[in-house]
Amino acid sequence: MKGFIAGILVILLSFSANAQYQVDSNAKGDGFYLNPIFAGDYPDPSLLRDGDDYYVVHSSFDYYPGLLIWHSKDLINWMPVTNALHKYVGPVWAPDLIKYQNRYYIYFPVNNTNYVVSADLINGPWSDPVDLKVGNIDPGHVTDADGNRYLYFSNGGYVPLSADGLSVIGEFKHTYSGWPIPRDWTIECFCMEGPKIVQRGEYYYLTVAEGGTAGPATSHMVVSARSKSPLGPWENSPYNPIIRTADRSQRWWSVGHGTVFEDASGSWWMIFHGYENQYYNMGRQTMLVPVEWTKDGWYKISDDIDIDKPIKKPTATQTKAVFSLSDNFAGRTLGSQWKFYGEYDPSRFQLVNKSLVIKAKGDSIGASAPLLTVPSDHSYMAQVELFIEGDAIGGLVLFYNDNAYSGILADKENVLANLRGWQFPTEKNVIKKHVFLRLKNMNNTVDMYYSVDGKKWIKIENSVEVSAYHHNVLSGFLSLRLGLVSMGDGEIRFKNFVYKPLK
Repeated sequence: MKGFIAGILVILLSFSANAQYQVDSNAKGDGFYLNPIFAGDYPDPSLLRDGDDYYVVHSSFDYYPGLLIWHSKDLINWMPVTNALHKYVGPVWAPDLIKYQNRYYIYFPVNNTNYVVSADLINGPWSDPVDLKVGNIDPGHVTDADGNRYLYFSNGGYVPLSADGLSVIGEFKHTYSGWPIPRDWTIECFCMEGPKIVQRGEYYYLTVAEGGTAGPATSHMVVSARSKSPLGPWENSPYNPIIRTADRSQRWWSVGHGTVFEDASGSWWMIFHGYENQYYNMGRQTMLVPVEWTKDGWYKISDDIDIDKPIKKPTATQTKAVFSLSDNFAGRTLGSQWKFYGEYDPSRFQLVNKSLVIKAKGDSIGASAPLLTVPSDHSYMAQVELFIEGDAIGGLVLFYNDNAYSGILADKENVLANLRGWQFPTEKNVIKKHVFLRLKNMNNTVDMYYSVDGKKWIKIENSVEVSAYHHNVLSGFLSLRLGLVSMGDGEIRFKNFVYKPLK
């Protein structure tokens, strides 16, 4: 126990050196909260209740270090704990965070196989990933009454696991075919995914997503079934779909991928994700809604609950602590808001003298493995100070993937604009290895600025509109992230990254 407390203190101290926290109210009135509880790209949430503590992990795709674990005491206010994945294995899709016999596990799919990492303490250290050498996606862990362990997958089947949860010991068996979606509904595909199983009373309840993760606004939905065995057969709920976007006029689109759980006070909830109307490029945001149980033993969402309106908070409450994206790079470790795209190479960067130094790499933004963070606002300003060494080019960019990005950059002498990959000097011979860069995003229209002293800002002539940087245009299930670029030959020293929400 002493080791656990000491570990938590070390983590909190390291985070406070790299990021700022501020106290704020969460919703309209102390007794209510507003969705989302994670604003920005936090898809495929998997929640674990451990006593009166709650932990969440999300899909981390090609952003590393991956599998960032968050902690809360009240389900509304969340703080980062640690990253569980540091070894690059590829794009990480929908994970499942569980605890079994006093050990923590995260199961997750990557590149047509599934991996597991494990730890004795939630704050780590976490093991290197173990390849389970089994296909399919979206693993969901369940145990039977005798403690036997199984992994369900998106196609409605399961495999048995070894007692230590680190290997598959039997053949795949199919047990569930989903809830039949009416043919006249507008969906992307049947696409059953995200199985999560919870036990209540004599029944096991299977929750899945159907309809397609993106596509039309009315695609994704939450579906439920139950059985007296975790291995089926499954009976579909008469209340299906449990939640679904009714039409494209609603604020939240493609709501799905739910996890149903009981809180420490005996109330039941569902955590899930959805895209925001007009802000699809922010990715899938995490939401929370209470569920109720019917007399005949099914769960449903009350008719008087609107996920876009204030909802009564859980019983436990705490002071709102907002994790800020701003970073003065004063700590010894990289802040938890930062992720490298497509790699994780600790030898490439260092934090020294309140600066983040990143070795230049690649001949384009897409090839540079940029360092990214998740914007949580519709409109915001971001700026950073750069010192340029060698033939490096540094920048402040908005990045979707290695083929889709825009932003403002600088070499030793010039300020450059990058508009959807078209890169050119826009202000020539105006700097000497030192510059401040700024992006101002107002509802997806982005203006770009530079300064030689950090006081007088000059807007360049080039602006960019970024609303189309999202999955329905570019595929990949990613989001438009904000980040730092160090490309070419040399290195870039970054100082004083500032992020401010705008109205």
